[in-house]
Amino acid sequence: MDLETALDSAIPRQSLTSAVADKLRDQIIRGEIPEGAQLRQDAIATQFQVSRIPVREALRQLDAEGLIAIVPNRGAIVPALSPDDIEELFSIRALLEPEVLKRSIPLLTEDDFSEAAAVLREYVSELRRDDHVSAWGRLNWQFHSILYSRANQPRFMAIIRNVNNNGERYTRLQLYLTHGMKRANEEHHQILELCRQRAVTQACQLLREHIRYAGESLKQALEQKRREAQVKSGNGGPRTKS
Repeated sequence: MDLETALDSAIPRQSLTSAVADKLRDQIIRGEIPEGAQLRQDAIATQFQVSRIPVREALRQLDAEGLIAIVPNRGAIVPALSPDDIEELFSIRALLEPEVLKRSIPLLTEDDFSEAAAVLREYVSELRRDDHVSAWGRLNWQFHSILYSRANQPRFMAIIRNVNNNGERYTRLQLYLTHGMKRANEEHHQILELCRQRAVTQACQLLREHIRYAGESLKQALEQKRREAQVKSGNGGPRTKS
C-alpha cells in the first residue's frame, strides 16, 4: 500500500498535501532532516509514494510557516538558525506567550489543569531518557498550548505555533546541551500551580523568565558547540600572519 492510499484511509478528513506537510514537519522537528538539507520533490514523492503535486504544495505550506526556505536555484532547504536567530525566536515567544496566557488563565477549567498535569507526567518520564529526545519538543508545546487554549486568540496562536515549529528542534537541543531538564520541569509545575491559583501576574512573569532563560542558555550552548566544531575541523583558533 502506498502512502497516498494509507494516508487517505488513516486520515480521511485531511488532505494529502497536509498529510505530506505533517510528515515532513515532524521529520524536520525531530532532526531526521538536518539543518542545511535540501528537500528534493522527486525524492520525497518517491519516499512517500505520492505524486509531486502534493509534495510541491506541502513544501509551499512549510515555507509559509517559516520551517523551510525556498531558495532560487537551490529549491527547498532546512535553514540553519544562527544564535542571533534563536535569540529572536525566544524573544518573540517571551512577548507573545505571556499575553495569551494572561487571557487564558481566568477561563481554564479543572479538566484543562488535569490534562496539563498528565502531559507533564509524561514529559518528566521522557526527559529521563536521552533516546526519547524527539518527544521533548512535542510535549513541551502540548503543555504550553493547553494553558493557552482558553484565550480564544487564533491568530496569536497561529503565530506562536509557527515560532514554536521553527524553534522546536532547538528547544530539544537546549534541554540536551544545557542539561536544563530539572529547571524546565520545576518551572512547568510552578507555572501550572500558579494558573490553578489564578495568579495571573505571577504566572505570566514566570513564563516570561522561563522562555528567556531557555533562549539565553541555548544561545550560549550553541555558540560553544559551534566553536568546538570549528576547532575540531581546523578552522578555529587564533590566526597567524603570513
